[in-house]
Amino acid sequence: MTAVPDWLIPPVGGFTADDLDNMPGLPPHTELLDGSLVFMSPQRYFHSVAIDLLIQGLRIHCPQHLRVVREMSVVLSKRDRPEPDVSVIRAEAVNRGNGDETSYRPSDVLLAVEVVSPDSVERDRELKPRKYARAGVPYFWRVEQSEVGLHPVVYVYELDPEAGEYVAKGEFRGELRAAEPFPVAIDLTEIDRL
Repeated sequence: MTAVPDWLIPPVGGFTADDLDNMPGLPPHTELLDGSLVFMSPQRYFHSVAIDLLIQGLRIHCPQHLRVVREMSVVLSKRDRPEPDVSVIRAEAVNRGNGDETSYRPSDVLLAVEVVSPDSVERDRELKPRKYARAGVPYFWRVEQSEVGLHPVVYVYELDPEAGEYVAKGEFRGELRAAEPFPVAIDLTEIDRL
């Protein structure tokens, strides 16, 4: 029988967002949802290249006052610290931490993007968008693999601040065209060349 590391046993009340920075041996890309640690399974090819495609497309269009980052966590509350696959953040958030930051605040994030994997369907479709919306992240994109081939389908949402939830703004196949958080056009078929 293998001993369980001490850090894996949750304290009374669950883990906190601050705990993630102080846990030696924590696997990469561990998230905190409702005070529980969520470990990521090995990444699939589609997941990896979909992230690359979106980062490349967003960075081409990104205004100077914003930054596009990959797999950086967002402290939504004391018990919630998810790690969006891609985020668009305010440039001052990077400058504030001098590059040493391990997470951002919800007010730093304009767009959170989740690429759905077989083991994260419920989290990426329901739980995380609900938490991002409640924390005030203005835009959310959910990316899923199409039924045919590796092409992504991007579902674009905008926060309704009064309702505190996202409203669907479009479903994109072939080409993603969005006006927010800044005007962007991404050829989604470029995934074939990555």
